[in-house]
Amino acid sequence: MFRALTIAGSDTCGGAGIQADLKSFSANGVYGMSVITAVTVQNTIGVFGIQDINPEIIEGQIDVIFEDIRVDAIKIGMVSQISSIKAIAKALKKVEKLPQIVLDPVMISKSGFNLLSKDAKDTLVNELFPLATLITPNLPEAEEILGIEIKTLEEMKEASLKLKDLGPKAVLIKGGHLEGEATDLLFDGKEFIVLPQERINTTHTHGTGCTLSSAIAANLAKNMSMEEAVREGKRYITIAIEHGFNLGKGVGPTNHFYELYKKAGI
Repeated sequence: MFRALTIAGSDTCGGAGIQADLKSFSANGVYGMSVITAVTVQNTIGVFGIQDINPEIIEGQIDVIFEDIRVDAIKIGMVSQISSIKAIAKALKKVEKLPQIVLDPVMISKSGFNLLSKDAKDTLVNELFPLATLITPNLPEAEEILGIEIKTLEEMKEASLKLKDLGPKAVLIKGGHLEGEATDLLFDGKEFIVLPQERINTTHTHGTGCTLSSAIAANLAKNMSMEEAVREGKRYITIAIEHGFNLGKGVGPTNHFYELYKKAGI
């Protein structure tokens, strides 16, 4: 059994964060483990508060996993403050041979709530980007990190080179905020791989970034190549978005288990 570890925040309504990551791991055939960095006050309408976990507890959660269990891949999601980021980096640097790491630099929720304090951005880049196998920013996140505007595919290519220079081995810029097709761009360190995708007409997209990055981590845990892991992750999230559903009064979640339910006749 392949194993993956998510290091992220908890989402009360289960569509994003730790909950989405564990569902995505399971749906992609990987056993999931978790390190909780924060607890959010959240529903389908928005995020209304965050309680960060004590940095020593974050470090301890990571330590005990690696002392006992083989980890085939790691996904890092929401880390909202400097001390949390440093605790993660400290713990991971103790590991003799790190598995592949997918870092999703979650900064702002769909409702506009800041999930990463502004003073923590540089710490995230300096401490965790060099440990990452792949980072998966969307366009606003890439713009925030680099301090530039990104409106076209050519600008995405330029941005991916600049992001690669910050330390990760590979960069996936998600193009959901582009006009027209929602084209993603993977730079694997050697070449650009353009991944076009027609827009799906739905409002139920809560947790898409978390779900995609954790699916990619699961695929890397299964020893797929980077391009294979990303393509299969995109296939999975596309189906999950196509079958997203209404849960509350706001933005509904993607359907993490649609394919499994379909096979089971549910």
